[in-house]
Amino acid sequence: MIVPKNRTKAVNDHQKKVSVVVPAFNEEQNLPILIQGLRKVFATQPYDYEFIFVDDGSKDETANLLKTLNSQDNRIHYIKLSRNFGHQNALKAGLDYADGHCVICMDGDLQHPPELIPAFLNKWEEGYDIVYSRRKSAAETSLFKRTTSNMFYALANRVSEINMEPGTADFRLIDRKVADALLQFKEIDPFLRGIIKWLGFSQYGINYVADPRHSGESKYSFIKMVRFAFQGITSFSIRPLYFAVYLGFAFSALTGICLPYVLYSYYTGDVTVGYASAAWASILMSIFFLGGLQLIIMGIIGIYVGKIFLQTKLRPNYVIESSSINQHRHDLVEF
Repeated sequence: MIVPKNRTKAVNDHQKKVSVVVPAFNEEQNLPILIQGLRKVFATQPYDYEFIFVDDGSKDETANLLKTLNSQDNRIHYIKLSRNFGHQNALKAGLDYADGHCVICMDGDLQHPPELIPAFLNKWEEGYDIVYSRRKSAAETSLFKRTTSNMFYALANRVSEINMEPGTADFRLIDRKVADALLQFKEIDPFLRGIIKWLGFSQYGINYVADPRHSGESKYSFIKMVRFAFQGITSFSIRPLYFAVYLGFAFSALTGICLPYVLYSYYTGDVTVGYASAAWASILMSIFFLGGLQLIIMGIIGIYVGKIFLQTKLRPNYVIESSSINQHRHDLVEF
């Protein structure tokens, strides 16, 4: 492993600043504990810091809690979105307005341990631009969840142009230049863990075991996980379209192989093809199978067409209802 040259310990003779971005959706019970843990960590670190919480259309008291915390501590900021725009867009909102020398992204459900942050910062000081986490399954993690997670990464790596390690998610540190590069992306349906991997730069992975969720339920149902998987795969590759073409050629070839036998049976009167009592079942199953295959292929094409349609509208990724942050930190378009 090649280790980049160490960073200097000061930037423009000023104390370095770390921005922590946390998307939050119905996390009123978890955020006070998370903030307490973050404060404890940064009390031992030689950095200035800010915590940016993005309320992604919560239905509980998350927004009011964040406003109260902001009034008590000006290093705690909030961005309240006008509705639920999804985890990735909420995360992007926080990244757009973070101005630290580095930015740490983590979830608000307490499954991303703040105690890992010093290790992130140490590797950043060594010169790595991206320090990401690899989640290792705890003993109580269900077999179904472990299996589906491994299947997602295996499939994503197979059909896309990026290679994501199993267990990587959105708990990471990125350098200022990486955050600035992300500001240039205008994708309507961002898949940030894939985008950050695609960007390159010097990267380092750290293993961790996720803490149990303190309060509330997971926001990712099975259907949402499947949708998220499709989002990630189709955001970084057109290989599924090639797969559809190859599948079409394969069945065309199979039809070509079977055609001589069908013609022979027709002209010789072989009862295995035609009006035999069992023939209708095989024909019906073939129709159902090929019909389903066509729908799958059309669905794949439709996903890409839909992405093009949404992208051409040039709608913003999110709409901010209220915020405690100076909205002119970056040269962003205001909506």
